[in-house]
Amino acid sequence: MTPQGPVNPTCAVTARRGDAPRERQRRGFTLIELMVVMVLIALLLTIAVPRYFGTVDSGKLSVQRQNIAAIRDAIDHFYGDLGRYPETLGELVDKRYLRAVPVDPVTELPNWVIVAPTNADQTGVYDIKAAGSKDGAGGGNG
Repeated sequence: MTPQGPVNPTCAVTARRGDAPRERQRRGFTLIELMVVMVLIALLLTIAVPRYFGTVDSGKLSVQRQNIAAIRDAIDHFYGDLGRYPETLGELVDKRYLRAVPVDPVTELPNWVIVAPTNADQTGVYDIKAAGSKDGAGGGNG
């Protein structure tokens, strides 16, 4: 018997530093493990990043459609109240039909394309289109 207790030969002996050369303590990751993790992260990013930017672009187009609808609604109310179309979009703000002229989220400027009335007797802002597209339609807003 030893001072620490009875000796059992079937008990596993705890390895001390230097006792078992085959059992070394792991203190970190190997280069291969780190490379595998990096490759997996890169693979996931190649899937996620294009979807993220596509979602951002579709969100901008959705806000653009909403802004066009709000401006068109204000033009309609202006015409219904005063019997004429506003001369500028700023007049809608001055008469409090809009708080401010909305910014086109695609171009990040309030640069809307103004459409004149089809009737030759009338002047002013009849309709608007987005300036961000080639045909001025703003992604089907025309």
